[in-house]
Amino acid sequence: MGLNADKMDTAKTGTTTLGMVCDGAVVVATDTRVTMGNYIAHHKGKKLHQIDQHLALTIAGSVADAQNVIDIVKYYAALYRMDHEKRIPVAAASRLIANIFFNQRYYPLVAQIILAGYDETGPALYNVDYFGSLTSEKYTSTGSGSPIVLGILEADYREGMTVEDTIRLAVKGVTSSMKRDTYSGDSFDVAVIDRDGFRELTAEEKDSVLRKLQAN
Repeated sequence: MGLNADKMDTAKTGTTTLGMVCDGAVVVATDTRVTMGNYIAHHKGKKLHQIDQHLALTIAGSVADAQNVIDIVKYYAALYRMDHEKRIPVAAASRLIANIFFNQRYYPLVAQIILAGYDETGPALYNVDYFGSLTSEKYTSTGSGSPIVLGILEADYREGMTVEDTIRLAVKGVTSSMKRDTYSGDSFDVAVIDRDGFRELTAEEKDSVLRKLQAN
């Protein structure tokens, strides 16, 4: 395990990502600060990635490892669409990601993935760790800011929340982490996936949510 431990020790990166299932949709959010240890490598890193019209994932950990997973999942999602003439089920995509990590377990991919999507079964959210452990969640968070976010979600999350309330809670979670976790910060991204597909909030929409939070 020496080589594996060395890899994981040298890849300590911080971030905040979260996801929540709500009434008819799933909401995901991330910060945008990219760090290498105590060094801020980028202020506008993309940690929220659309995989297909109905599918997105967030990344925490090594950007190179996570990008490798993103490329593989995008390829198989497109291949599934061509072969079956329909979108890949969210559960199948989550199992694909888990298998990718599990197959690399002796030299782990240093990344954590939150997969969010909407298919004929409704909204779904999955968490995949370094070793391919896969769990279905109602809400989850990864990265160095996750303890802060999980405290907020455990207090405020309720099943069946509206999309608007869930977006507001997502912004509250990620911005609270940005204030308290030095490895998270700068700005944030938020997306909603529902029966109409993937939609990322505009800068104006995010500013509007922030103003409402600050007013309360």
